[in-house]
Amino acid sequence: MLFWILTAALVAMIALLFGLALLRRHPEEETSTASYDVQVYRDQLSDLEKDRTRGVISPEEAERTKIEISRRMLEADRQERAGKDLGRRAGEAPRGATVAAFGVVVVLLGAAFAGYAVLGARGYGDMPIRQRFAEADTSYASRPSQDEAEKQAAASRGPAPAVDPKFAELMEKLRQAVAERPGDLEGLTLLARNEMAMGNFRAGYEAQKRLIAAKGDGATGEDYAQLGEDMVVAAGGLVTREAEAAFATALDKEPKNGLALYYIGLMMGQNGRPDRAFLLWDGLLRNTPADAPWNAPIRANIEELAWLAGEQNYTPPGTRGPSAADMANAAQMTPEERMQMIRGMVEQLNDRLASEGGPVEDWAKLVSSLRMLGDTGRADAIATEARSKFVSDKEALAKIDAATQAPVGAAMGPMGGGAPMAAPGAGAMPGPSAEDVQNAAEMSPEERQQMIRGMVDGLAERLTTEGGSAQEWARAVRSLAMLGDSGRAKEIYGKAQTALAGDAAALAMVQQAAEAAKVAP
Repeated sequence: MLFWILTAALVAMIALLFGLALLRRHPEEETSTASYDVQVYRDQLSDLEKDRTRGVISPEEAERTKIEISRRMLEADRQERAGKDLGRRAGEAPRGATVAAFGVVVVLLGAAFAGYAVLGARGYGDMPIRQRFAEADTSYASRPSQDEAEKQAAASRGPAPAVDPKFAELMEKLRQAVAERPGDLEGLTLLARNEMAMGNFRAGYEAQKRLIAAKGDGATGEDYAQLGEDMVVAAGGLVTREAEAAFATALDKEPKNGLALYYIGLMMGQNGRPDRAFLLWDGLLRNTPADAPWNAPIRANIEELAWLAGEQNYTPPGTRGPSAADMANAAQMTPEERMQMIRGMVEQLNDRLASEGGPVEDWAKLVSSLRMLGDTGRADAIATEARSKFVSDKEALAKIDAATQAPVGAAMGPMGGGAPMAAPGAGAMPGPSAEDVQNAAEMSPEERQQMIRGMVDGLAERLTTEGGSAQEWARAVRSLAMLGDSGRAKEIYGKAQTALAGDAAALAMVQQAAEAAKVAP
Protein backbone atom coordinates (compact mmCIF):
# COMPACT_ATOMS: atom_id res chain seq x y z
CA MET A 1 0.00 0.00 0.00
CA LEU A 2 2.88 2.35 0.81
CA PHE A 3 4.19 1.82 -2.73
CA TRP A 4 0.94 3.02 -4.29
CA ILE A 5 0.73 6.03 -1.92
CA LEU A 6 4.23 7.17 -2.87
CA THR A 7 3.56 6.58 -6.54
CA ALA A 8 0.29 8.56 -6.43
CA ALA A 9 2.05 11.44 -4.64
CA LEU A 10 4.76 11.59 -7.27
CA VAL A 11 2.20 11.50 -10.07
CA ALA A 12 0.18 14.31 -8.44
CA MET A 13 3.32 16.43 -8.06
CA ILE A 14 4.25 15.91 -11.71
CA ALA A 15 0.71 16.74 -12.83
CA LEU A 16 0.78 19.93 -10.72
CA LEU A 17 4.04 21.06 -12.28
CA PHE A 18 2.64 20.41 -15.76
CA GLY A 19 -0.48 22.41 -14.90
CA LEU A 20 1.49 25.38 -13.55
CA ALA A 21 3.65 25.38 -16.65
CA LEU A 22 0.54 25.55 -18.81
CA LEU A 23 -1.32 28.18 -16.78
CA ARG A 24 1.43 30.57 -15.70
CA ARG A 25 1.92 33.98 -17.43
CA HIS A 26 5.32 35.11 -18.63
CA PRO A 27 6.67 37.80 -16.26
CA GLU A 28 6.56 41.26 -17.83
CA GLU A 29 9.51 42.40 -15.76
CA GLU A 30 11.99 40.25 -17.63
CA THR A 31 14.77 42.39 -19.08
CA SER A 32 14.87 42.02 -22.85
CA THR A 33 17.77 42.59 -25.19
CA ALA A 34 16.13 45.80 -26.48
CA SER A 35 15.86 47.35 -23.00
CA TYR A 36 19.50 46.57 -22.36
CA ASP A 37 20.43 48.33 -25.61
CA VAL A 38 18.45 51.45 -24.56
CA GLN A 39 20.41 51.65 -21.31
CA VAL A 40 23.69 51.33 -23.20
CA TYR A 41 22.78 54.14 -25.56
CA ARG A 42 21.84 56.40 -22.60
CA ASP A 43 25.25 55.77 -21.04
CA GLN A 44 26.91 56.63 -24.36
CA LEU A 45 25.03 59.99 -24.53
CA SER A 46 26.18 60.82 -20.97
CA ASP A 47 29.78 60.02 -21.80
CA LEU A 48 29.54 62.02 -25.02
CA GLU A 49 28.39 65.08 -23.10
CA LYS A 50 31.32 64.74 -20.69
CA ASP A 51 33.80 64.52 -23.58
CA ARG A 52 32.40 67.65 -25.21
CA THR A 53 32.63 69.58 -21.92
CA ARG A 54 36.30 68.59 -21.49
CA GLY A 55 37.05 69.54 -25.12
CA VAL A 56 38.01 66.00 -26.13
CA ILE A 57 35.64 66.18 -29.11
CA SER A 58 34.56 69.16 -31.22
CA PRO A 59 31.00 70.54 -30.92
CA GLU A 60 30.21 69.57 -34.56
CA GLU A 61 31.42 65.98 -34.10
CA ALA A 62 29.63 65.73 -30.79
CA GLU A 63 26.36 66.82 -32.41
CA ARG A 64 26.60 64.30 -35.22
CA THR A 65 27.41 61.50 -32.78
CA LYS A 66 24.56 62.49 -30.50
CA ILE A 67 22.09 62.39 -33.39
CA GLU A 68 23.26 58.84 -34.38
CA ILE A 69 23.11 57.54 -30.79
CA SER A 70 19.66 59.05 -30.29
CA ARG A 71 18.41 57.40 -33.46
CA ARG A 72 19.63 54.00 -32.31
CA MET A 73 18.14 54.52 -28.87
CA LEU A 74 14.72 55.34 -30.34
CA GLU A 75 14.84 52.16 -32.45
CA ALA A 76 15.75 50.03 -29.44
CA ASP A 77 12.98 51.66 -27.40
CA ARG A 78 10.47 50.84 -30.16
CA GLN A 79 11.56 47.20 -30.20
CA GLU A 80 11.27 47.01 -26.40
CA ARG A 81 7.68 48.32 -26.46
CA ALA A 82 6.71 45.95 -29.26
CA GLY A 83 8.18 43.00 -27.33
CA LYS A 84 6.22 43.82 -24.18
CA ASP A 85 2.95 44.02 -26.09
CA LEU A 86 3.62 40.65 -27.73
CA GLY A 87 4.54 39.14 -24.36
CA ARG A 88 1.29 40.30 -22.82
CA ARG A 89 -0.66 38.75 -25.70
CA ALA A 90 1.25 35.43 -25.57
CA GLY A 91 1.65 35.24 -21.80
CA GLU A 92 -1.46 33.16 -21.31
CA ALA A 93 -2.12 30.03 -23.36
CA PRO A 94 -5.54 29.70 -25.06
CA ARG A 95 -8.06 27.97 -22.85
CA GLY A 96 -8.81 25.18 -25.39
CA ALA A 97 -5.14 24.31 -25.83
CA THR A 98 -4.61 24.32 -22.08
CA VAL A 99 -7.51 21.94 -21.48
CA ALA A 100 -6.36 19.62 -24.29
CA ALA A 101 -2.80 19.51 -23.01
CA PHE A 102 -3.97 18.84 -19.47
CA GLY A 103 -6.18 16.00 -20.76
CA VAL A 104 -3.24 14.43 -22.61
CA VAL A 105 -1.17 14.53 -19.41
CA VAL A 106 -3.96 12.83 -17.44
CA VAL A 107 -4.37 10.13 -20.09
CA LEU A 108 -0.63 9.41 -20.19
CA LEU A 109 -0.40 9.13 -16.42
CA GLY A 110 -3.46 6.88 -16.31
CA ALA A 111 -2.00 4.67 -19.05
CA ALA A 112 1.24 4.41 -17.07
CA PHE A 113 -0.67 3.18 -14.01
CA ALA A 114 -2.69 0.68 -16.07
CA GLY A 115 0.41 -0.59 -17.87
CA TYR A 116 2.26 -1.13 -14.63
CA ALA A 117 -0.73 -2.95 -13.11
CA VAL A 118 -0.63 -5.43 -16.02
CA LEU A 119 3.09 -5.73 -16.72
CA GLY A 120 4.80 -4.57 -13.56
CA ALA A 121 5.89 -6.54 -10.54
CA ARG A 122 5.27 -4.50 -7.39
CA GLY A 123 7.80 -5.29 -4.72
CA TYR A 124 10.13 -7.08 -7.15
CA GLY A 125 13.66 -5.74 -6.89
CA ASP A 126 15.92 -4.70 -9.72
CA MET A 127 17.93 -7.44 -11.44
CA PRO A 128 21.29 -6.00 -12.52
CA ILE A 129 23.51 -8.17 -14.68
CA ARG A 130 25.91 -8.95 -11.81
CA GLN A 131 23.06 -10.21 -9.64
CA ARG A 132 21.72 -12.38 -12.47
CA PHE A 133 25.15 -13.88 -13.04
CA ALA A 134 25.54 -14.45 -9.30
CA GLU A 135 22.19 -16.27 -9.18
CA ALA A 136 23.19 -18.32 -12.22
CA ASP A 137 26.40 -19.34 -10.45
CA THR A 138 24.38 -20.29 -7.37
CA SER A 139 21.99 -22.38 -9.46
CA TYR A 140 24.92 -24.05 -11.20
CA ALA A 141 26.64 -24.90 -7.92
CA SER A 142 23.51 -26.13 -6.18
CA ARG A 143 22.36 -28.65 -8.80
CA PRO A 144 21.22 -31.99 -7.39
CA SER A 145 23.63 -34.88 -7.67
CA GLN A 146 23.04 -37.67 -10.16
CA ASP A 147 21.52 -39.90 -7.47
CA GLU A 148 19.16 -37.16 -6.24
CA ALA A 149 18.09 -36.23 -9.77
CA GLU A 150 17.40 -39.87 -10.62
CA LYS A 151 15.19 -40.27 -7.56
CA GLN A 152 13.19 -37.15 -8.48
CA ALA A 153 12.89 -38.30 -12.10
CA ALA A 154 11.77 -41.80 -11.11
CA ALA A 155 9.05 -40.36 -8.86
CA SER A 156 7.63 -38.24 -11.66
CA ARG A 157 8.16 -40.80 -14.42
CA GLY A 158 5.93 -43.49 -12.98
CA PRO A 159 6.17 -47.25 -13.59
CA ALA A 160 8.14 -48.51 -16.59
CA PRO A 161 6.19 -50.02 -19.50
CA ALA A 162 5.89 -53.78 -19.71
CA VAL A 163 8.64 -55.54 -21.66
CA ASP A 164 7.99 -58.29 -24.16
CA PRO A 165 8.82 -61.60 -22.40
CA LYS A 166 10.91 -62.86 -25.31
CA PHE A 167 12.90 -59.66 -25.42
CA ALA A 168 13.39 -59.80 -21.65
CA GLU A 169 14.70 -63.36 -22.05
CA LEU A 170 17.14 -62.23 -24.73
CA MET A 171 18.32 -59.38 -22.51
CA GLU A 172 18.97 -61.77 -19.66
CA LYS A 173 21.11 -63.91 -21.96
CA LEU A 174 22.98 -60.79 -23.10
CA ARG A 175 23.65 -59.79 -19.49
CA GLN A 176 25.00 -63.25 -18.71
CA ALA A 177 27.20 -63.22 -21.82
CA VAL A 178 28.67 -59.83 -20.91
CA ALA A 179 29.24 -60.99 -17.33
CA GLU A 180 31.19 -63.99 -18.65
CA ARG A 181 33.14 -61.81 -21.14
CA PRO A 182 33.57 -58.40 -19.43
CA GLY A 183 35.97 -57.23 -22.13
CA ASP A 184 33.55 -57.88 -25.03
CA LEU A 185 33.17 -54.38 -26.51
CA GLU A 186 30.34 -55.29 -28.87
CA GLY A 187 28.43 -57.02 -26.09
CA LEU A 188 28.85 -54.02 -23.77
CA THR A 189 27.69 -51.67 -26.52
CA LEU A 190 24.56 -53.72 -27.11
CA LEU A 191 23.91 -54.03 -23.40
CA ALA A 192 24.18 -50.28 -22.79
CA ARG A 193 21.85 -49.41 -25.67
CA ASN A 194 19.25 -52.01 -24.87
CA GLU A 195 19.18 -51.28 -21.14
CA MET A 196 18.44 -47.66 -22.04
CA ALA A 197 15.77 -48.75 -24.54
CA MET A 198 14.09 -50.86 -21.82
CA GLY A 199 14.05 -47.93 -19.40
CA ASN A 200 16.78 -49.36 -17.16
CA PHE A 201 18.62 -46.07 -17.31
CA ARG A 202 21.07 -46.59 -14.47
CA ALA A 203 21.99 -50.03 -15.75
CA GLY A 204 22.38 -48.49 -19.21
CA TYR A 205 24.89 -45.82 -18.27
CA GLU A 206 26.71 -48.19 -15.92
CA ALA A 207 27.18 -50.52 -18.91
CA GLN A 208 28.46 -47.53 -20.89
CA LYS A 209 30.97 -46.82 -18.12
CA ARG A 210 32.15 -50.43 -18.31
CA LEU A 211 32.50 -50.08 -22.08
CA ILE A 212 34.68 -46.97 -21.65
CA ALA A 213 36.78 -48.74 -19.02
CA ALA A 214 37.22 -51.73 -21.33
CA LYS A 215 38.37 -49.48 -24.17
CA GLY A 216 40.84 -47.67 -21.91
CA ASP A 217 42.80 -45.02 -23.78
CA GLY A 218 40.94 -46.00 -26.93
CA ALA A 219 37.65 -44.58 -25.64
CA THR A 220 36.49 -41.81 -27.94
CA GLY A 221 34.80 -38.50 -27.30
CA GLU A 222 31.60 -40.01 -28.69
CA ASP A 223 31.77 -42.75 -26.02
CA TYR A 224 31.92 -40.14 -23.25
CA ALA A 225 29.23 -38.01 -24.90
CA GLN A 226 26.95 -41.06 -25.02
CA LEU A 227 27.64 -41.69 -21.34
CA GLY A 228 26.69 -38.11 -20.52
CA GLU A 229 23.48 -38.33 -22.53
CA ASP A 230 22.50 -41.58 -20.82
CA MET A 231 23.00 -39.91 -17.44
CA VAL A 232 20.89 -36.91 -18.51
CA VAL A 233 18.08 -39.24 -19.59
CA ALA A 234 18.29 -41.06 -16.26
CA ALA A 235 18.12 -37.70 -14.44
CA GLY A 236 14.93 -36.71 -16.23
CA GLY A 237 16.62 -34.24 -18.58
CA LEU A 238 18.76 -32.43 -16.00
CA VAL A 239 22.47 -32.05 -16.77
CA THR A 240 24.03 -32.98 -13.44
CA ARG A 241 27.62 -32.42 -12.36
CA GLU A 242 28.44 -36.04 -13.14
CA ALA A 243 26.98 -35.78 -16.64
CA GLU A 244 28.79 -32.49 -17.20
CA ALA A 245 32.08 -34.19 -16.32
CA ALA A 246 31.43 -36.82 -19.02
CA PHE A 247 30.69 -34.11 -21.61
CA ALA A 248 33.82 -32.20 -20.58
CA THR A 249 35.93 -35.30 -21.18
CA ALA A 250 34.23 -35.80 -24.55
CA LEU A 251 35.12 -32.24 -25.57
CA ASP A 252 38.70 -32.67 -24.38
CA LYS A 253 38.99 -35.58 -26.80
CA GLU A 254 36.82 -34.11 -29.57
CA PRO A 255 36.36 -30.32 -29.22
CA LYS A 256 33.68 -30.29 -31.95
CA ASN A 257 31.60 -33.19 -30.63
CA GLY A 258 28.06 -32.06 -31.41
CA LEU A 259 26.26 -34.16 -28.80
CA ALA A 260 28.46 -32.86 -25.97
CA LEU A 261 28.14 -29.25 -27.15
CA TYR A 262 24.36 -29.60 -27.29
CA TYR A 263 24.11 -30.79 -23.70
CA ILE A 264 26.58 -28.20 -22.42
CA GLY A 265 24.33 -25.58 -24.04
CA LEU A 266 21.31 -27.18 -22.38
CA MET A 267 23.09 -27.02 -19.03
CA MET A 268 23.80 -23.30 -19.55
CA GLY A 269 20.14 -22.68 -20.28
CA GLN A 270 19.02 -24.66 -17.24
CA ASN A 271 21.23 -22.53 -14.99
CA GLY A 272 20.35 -19.00 -16.07
CA ARG A 273 22.94 -18.39 -18.79
CA PRO A 274 20.93 -18.21 -22.04
CA ASP A 275 23.66 -16.02 -23.55
CA ARG A 276 26.17 -18.88 -23.45
CA ALA A 277 23.60 -21.49 -24.44
CA PHE A 278 22.64 -19.45 -27.49
CA LEU A 279 26.21 -19.20 -28.75
CA LEU A 280 26.68 -22.97 -28.49
CA TRP A 281 23.37 -23.91 -30.10
CA ASP A 282 23.60 -21.37 -32.89
CA GLY A 283 27.07 -22.69 -33.68
CA LEU A 284 25.70 -26.24 -33.89
CA LEU A 285 22.97 -25.17 -36.32
CA ARG A 286 25.54 -23.52 -38.55
CA ASN A 287 28.32 -26.11 -38.41
CA THR A 288 26.67 -29.54 -38.22
CA PRO A 289 24.52 -31.50 -40.71
CA ALA A 290 20.90 -30.45 -40.92
CA ASP A 291 19.73 -33.96 -39.97
CA ALA A 292 21.93 -34.16 -36.86
CA PRO A 293 19.79 -35.48 -33.97
CA TRP A 294 20.29 -32.35 -31.83
CA ASN A 295 19.16 -29.90 -34.49
CA ALA A 296 15.42 -30.60 -34.14
CA PRO A 297 15.22 -29.70 -30.41
CA ILE A 298 17.53 -26.74 -31.01
CA ARG A 299 15.30 -25.34 -33.75
CA ALA A 300 12.25 -25.76 -31.52
CA ASN A 301 13.81 -23.52 -28.84
CA ILE A 302 16.48 -21.34 -30.48
CA GLU A 303 14.28 -18.28 -31.17
CA GLU A 304 13.07 -18.01 -27.57
CA LEU A 305 16.62 -18.63 -26.38
CA ALA A 306 17.89 -15.88 -28.70
CA TRP A 307 15.37 -13.44 -27.22
CA LEU A 308 16.50 -14.31 -23.69
CA ALA A 309 20.11 -13.81 -24.79
CA GLY A 310 19.34 -10.32 -26.11
CA GLU A 311 19.34 -11.23 -29.81
CA GLN A 312 16.15 -9.40 -30.76
CA ASN A 313 16.29 -9.88 -34.57
CA TYR A 314 17.72 -13.39 -34.76
CA THR A 315 16.87 -15.58 -37.73
CA PRO A 316 17.93 -19.25 -37.52
CA PRO A 317 20.18 -20.43 -40.35
CA GLY A 318 18.27 -22.04 -43.19
CA THR A 319 17.56 -25.73 -43.17
CA ARG A 320 18.40 -28.08 -45.98
CA GLY A 321 15.74 -30.25 -47.45
CA PRO A 322 12.01 -29.81 -48.09
CA SER A 323 9.95 -27.48 -45.92
CA ALA A 324 6.51 -28.25 -44.53
CA ALA A 325 5.03 -26.35 -47.47
CA ASP A 326 7.06 -28.49 -49.89
CA MET A 327 5.71 -31.65 -48.27
CA ALA A 328 2.16 -30.35 -48.44
CA ASN A 329 2.60 -29.51 -52.12
CA ALA A 330 4.13 -32.93 -52.77
CA ALA A 331 1.02 -34.61 -51.42
CA GLN A 332 -1.01 -32.93 -54.19
CA MET A 333 1.40 -33.76 -57.04
CA THR A 334 0.95 -36.34 -59.73
CA PRO A 335 3.36 -39.31 -59.59
CA GLU A 336 5.41 -37.78 -62.42
CA GLU A 337 5.69 -34.42 -60.62
CA ARG A 338 6.55 -36.09 -57.34
CA MET A 339 9.29 -38.15 -59.00
CA GLN A 340 10.71 -34.99 -60.58
CA MET A 341 10.80 -33.33 -57.15
CA ILE A 342 12.58 -36.36 -55.65
CA ARG A 343 15.19 -36.31 -58.40
CA GLY A 344 15.74 -32.60 -57.80
CA MET A 345 16.33 -33.20 -54.08
CA VAL A 346 18.79 -36.02 -54.85
CA GLU A 347 20.68 -33.80 -57.28
CA GLN A 348 20.86 -31.03 -54.66
CA LEU A 349 22.34 -33.52 -52.18
CA ASN A 350 24.82 -34.68 -54.82
CA ASP A 351 25.91 -31.10 -55.60
CA ARG A 352 26.34 -30.25 -51.91
CA LEU A 353 28.46 -33.33 -51.21
CA ALA A 354 30.58 -32.65 -54.31
CA SER A 355 31.27 -29.03 -53.28
CA GLU A 356 31.18 -29.10 -49.46
CA GLY A 357 31.44 -32.74 -48.44
CA GLY A 358 29.39 -34.10 -45.56
CA PRO A 359 28.98 -36.86 -42.97
CA VAL A 360 28.83 -40.50 -43.95
CA GLU A 361 25.06 -40.52 -43.40
CA ASP A 362 24.62 -38.07 -46.28
CA TRP A 363 26.84 -40.15 -48.58
CA ALA A 364 24.92 -43.31 -47.70
CA LYS A 365 21.63 -41.51 -48.30
CA LEU A 366 22.79 -40.40 -51.75
CA VAL A 367 23.95 -43.90 -52.71
CA SER A 368 20.71 -45.59 -51.60
CA SER A 369 18.57 -42.87 -53.21
CA LEU A 370 20.32 -43.23 -56.58
CA ARG A 371 19.86 -47.00 -56.46
CA MET A 372 16.18 -46.58 -55.66
CA LEU A 373 15.90 -44.23 -58.65
CA GLY A 374 17.47 -46.93 -60.83
CA ASP A 375 20.74 -45.05 -61.44
CA THR A 376 23.04 -47.85 -60.30
CA GLY A 377 26.05 -46.64 -62.27
CA ARG A 378 26.21 -43.31 -60.48
CA ALA A 379 25.39 -45.01 -57.16
CA ASP A 380 28.38 -47.35 -57.52
CA ALA A 381 30.69 -44.48 -58.51
CA ILE A 382 29.63 -42.37 -55.55
CA ALA A 383 29.94 -45.35 -53.20
CA THR A 384 33.54 -45.80 -54.39
CA GLU A 385 34.24 -42.10 -53.80
CA ALA A 386 32.67 -42.28 -50.34
CA ARG A 387 34.79 -45.31 -49.40
CA SER A 388 37.93 -43.38 -50.32
CA LYS A 389 36.89 -40.54 -48.00
CA PHE A 390 36.15 -42.83 -45.02
CA VAL A 391 38.74 -45.52 -45.71
CA SER A 392 39.91 -45.67 -42.07
CA ASP A 393 36.43 -45.63 -40.49
CA LYS A 394 35.03 -49.17 -40.34
CA GLU A 395 31.63 -48.08 -39.06
CA ALA A 396 31.29 -45.54 -41.87
CA LEU A 397 32.30 -48.15 -44.45
CA ALA A 398 29.63 -50.48 -43.07
CA LYS A 399 26.99 -47.79 -43.55
CA ILE A 400 28.11 -47.24 -47.16
CA ASP A 401 28.04 -50.99 -47.82
CA ALA A 402 24.53 -51.15 -46.36
CA ALA A 403 23.44 -48.33 -48.67
CA THR A 404 24.67 -50.27 -51.71
CA GLN A 405 22.15 -53.01 -50.82
CA ALA A 406 19.14 -50.74 -51.27
CA PRO A 407 16.66 -52.22 -53.77
CA VAL A 408 17.12 -50.96 -57.33
CA GLY A 409 14.22 -48.94 -58.73
CA ALA A 410 12.17 -49.06 -55.52
CA ALA A 411 11.29 -45.37 -55.87
CA MET A 412 10.08 -45.64 -59.46
CA GLY A 413 6.63 -46.82 -58.44
CA PRO A 414 4.02 -47.46 -61.13
CA MET A 415 5.85 -45.23 -63.63
CA GLY A 416 8.73 -47.68 -63.98
CA GLY A 417 6.60 -50.73 -63.65
CA GLY A 418 8.40 -51.75 -60.47
CA ALA A 419 7.33 -52.11 -56.91
CA PRO A 420 5.45 -49.39 -55.09
CA MET A 421 7.58 -46.63 -53.59
CA ALA A 422 9.43 -47.85 -50.50
CA ALA A 423 11.56 -46.33 -47.82
CA PRO A 424 15.35 -46.44 -48.24
CA GLY A 425 16.76 -49.66 -46.96
CA ALA A 426 13.48 -51.53 -47.32
CA GLY A 427 13.88 -55.17 -48.11
CA ALA A 428 11.99 -57.52 -50.38
CA MET A 429 8.82 -58.63 -48.71
CA PRO A 430 5.34 -59.38 -50.01
CA GLY A 431 3.65 -56.10 -50.90
CA PRO A 432 -0.02 -55.28 -51.46
CA SER A 433 -1.77 -57.01 -54.31
CA ALA A 434 -3.53 -55.20 -57.16
CA GLU A 435 -6.81 -55.80 -55.33
CA ASP A 436 -5.35 -54.27 -52.16
CA VAL A 437 -4.26 -51.22 -54.11
CA GLN A 438 -7.70 -50.86 -55.70
CA ASN A 439 -9.40 -51.17 -52.30
CA ALA A 440 -7.02 -48.62 -50.79
CA ALA A 441 -7.86 -46.12 -53.51
CA GLU A 442 -11.54 -46.32 -52.55
CA MET A 443 -10.91 -45.87 -48.81
CA SER A 444 -11.33 -42.72 -46.78
CA PRO A 445 -8.09 -41.20 -45.39
CA GLU A 446 -8.92 -42.61 -41.93
CA GLU A 447 -9.52 -46.12 -43.33
CA ARG A 448 -6.35 -45.97 -45.40
CA GLN A 449 -4.34 -44.89 -42.35
CA GLN A 450 -5.84 -47.75 -40.35
CA MET A 451 -4.88 -50.20 -43.09
CA ILE A 452 -1.29 -48.89 -43.16
CA ARG A 453 -1.10 -49.12 -39.40
CA GLY A 454 -2.27 -52.72 -39.51
CA MET A 455 0.37 -53.64 -42.08
CA VAL A 456 3.15 -52.01 -40.02
CA ASP A 457 1.95 -53.66 -36.80
CA GLY A 458 1.87 -57.00 -38.59
CA LEU A 459 5.43 -56.56 -39.79
CA ALA A 460 6.62 -55.56 -36.31
CA GLU A 461 4.85 -58.55 -34.72
CA ARG A 462 6.35 -60.96 -37.24
CA LEU A 463 9.85 -59.59 -36.71
CA THR A 464 9.46 -59.86 -32.94
CA THR A 465 8.33 -63.45 -33.03
CA GLU A 466 10.11 -64.87 -36.11
CA GLY A 467 12.93 -62.43 -36.84
CA GLY A 468 13.75 -61.15 -40.30
CA SER A 469 16.26 -59.41 -42.53
CA ALA A 470 18.00 -56.12 -41.78
CA GLN A 471 15.92 -54.45 -44.50
CA GLU A 472 12.70 -55.51 -42.78
CA TRP A 473 13.86 -54.31 -39.37
CA ALA A 474 14.87 -50.97 -40.92
CA ARG A 475 11.50 -50.68 -42.64
CA ALA A 476 9.65 -51.35 -39.38
CA VAL A 477 11.65 -48.72 -37.49
CA ARG A 478 11.16 -46.06 -40.16
CA SER A 479 7.47 -46.84 -40.70
CA LEU A 480 6.60 -46.69 -37.00
CA ALA A 481 8.40 -43.36 -36.68
CA MET A 482 6.53 -41.97 -39.69
CA LEU A 483 3.26 -42.99 -38.05
CA GLY A 484 4.23 -40.97 -34.97
CA ASP A 485 4.86 -44.00 -32.72
CA SER A 486 8.42 -43.11 -31.70
CA GLY A 487 8.23 -45.25 -28.56
CA ARG A 488 7.42 -48.42 -30.51
CA ALA A 489 10.04 -47.51 -33.14
CA LYS A 490 12.69 -47.28 -30.39
CA GLU A 491 11.52 -50.63 -29.01
CA ILE A 492 11.82 -52.31 -32.43
CA TYR A 493 15.22 -50.70 -32.92
CA GLY A 494 16.42 -52.19 -29.65
CA LYS A 495 15.10 -55.65 -30.60
CA ALA A 496 16.77 -55.38 -34.01
CA GLN A 497 20.13 -54.74 -32.36
CA THR A 498 19.74 -57.88 -30.31
CA ALA A 499 18.49 -59.99 -33.22
CA LEU A 500 21.22 -58.83 -35.61
CA ALA A 501 24.08 -58.84 -33.10
CA GLY A 502 27.32 -59.86 -34.78
CA ASP A 503 26.36 -58.64 -38.28
CA ALA A 504 28.01 -55.23 -38.61
CA ALA A 505 26.51 -54.41 -42.02
CA ALA A 506 23.00 -55.31 -40.89
CA LEU A 507 23.34 -53.31 -37.68
CA ALA A 508 24.61 -50.33 -39.65
CA MET A 509 21.59 -50.47 -41.96
CA VAL A 510 19.15 -50.54 -39.04
CA GLN A 511 21.08 -47.80 -37.23
CA GLN A 512 20.94 -45.64 -40.35
CA ALA A 513 17.16 -46.06 -40.47
CA ALA A 514 16.85 -45.23 -36.74
CA GLU A 515 19.00 -42.12 -37.10
CA ALA A 516 16.98 -40.94 -40.10
CA ALA A 517 13.79 -41.47 -38.08
CA LYS A 518 15.27 -39.61 -35.05
CA VAL A 519 14.77 -42.59 -32.70
CA ALA A 520 18.38 -43.68 -32.24
CA PRO A 521 19.52 -43.16 -28.62
